[in-house]
Amino acid sequence: MVNQYEVHAETPGGGEGELIAFAQQKRLAFKEQVTLYADDAKTRPILGFKARKRIDLASAYDVTDAEGRPIGVFRKDFKKSLIASTWHLEQPGLGVTTGSERNKAVAMLRRVWQFIPYVDSLPFAWPYHFDFYAGDQVVFSVDKRFGFRDRYVVEIKDPRLDRRLVIAQAVALDALQSR
Repeated sequence: MVNQYEVHAETPGGGEGELIAFAQQKRLAFKEQVTLYADDAKTRPILGFKARKRIDLASAYDVTDAEGRPIGVFRKDFKKSLIASTWHLEQPGLGVTTGSERNKAVAMLRRVWQFIPYVDSLPFAWPYHFDFYAGDQVVFSVDKRFGFRDRYVVEIKDPRLDRRLVIAQAVALDALQSR
């Protein structure tokens, strides 16, 4: 089984625009690695991310361009994620941005959900939303939308952020958290 990801630009009316990136993630890999391509035929890689270690709850993931040059790094903050999923994203020259689930009550409910008998096999109905901060400023956000397929809207508020790094982090939010 694989998870499949399509990244689209947004049209001026808020609809789904051109395909920007396409990826497939194999499940149950010992060392997580995802490559994003320019098209769904997977003819031209544009970026990828790979775990530094095998099966590590707080592993760092290196993000590279098509030629293997580093773009940045992201990692999950395991300790803080016990309450609300928290990630740190680093881009050379910009420092660290930290993102966590916007609604802490939904984050806690999501953690309890898996322990409720009979309900644990049902999908969790409330979407999650992440805000990434540099200091006290939101630099980008990821919002999950309701629908038959999982859909996320990513809004980049700081133009200095490398869009490829943000796309990799957004895909990782779904792929690495099994949502």
